[in-house]
Amino acid sequence: MRNRDVSLIIIGLLIGAIIGGVIGNLIGWALPEGVVKDFFLTSITFDIGSSIGNEFGVIVIDLNILVFKFGLEVDFNFTSIIGLATSYYILRYFR
Repeated sequence: MRNRDVSLIIIGLLIGAIIGGVIGNLIGWALPEGVVKDFFLTSITFDIGSSIGNEFGVIVIDLNILVFKFGLEVDFNFTSIIGLATSYYILRYFR
């Protein structure tokens, strides 16, 4: 992966996580209620705004004339991590 551009690696991993998350939601939607459905739908959320202390998950910069609001939330579930690993494998071994 030394010859790859960093933006290509980030975009590839992001696409893998998105595809994995969508597949996980589709699997969770198709399964009946139970432990397996909870396994596929349970996710870990990383929120940049709530780590600073804002309960809405948004960083607000108020300049009296302009108000800037920044927010980023990332949800990882089991299949999105599998998607990340698969995209890493594809980027690593196939050129």
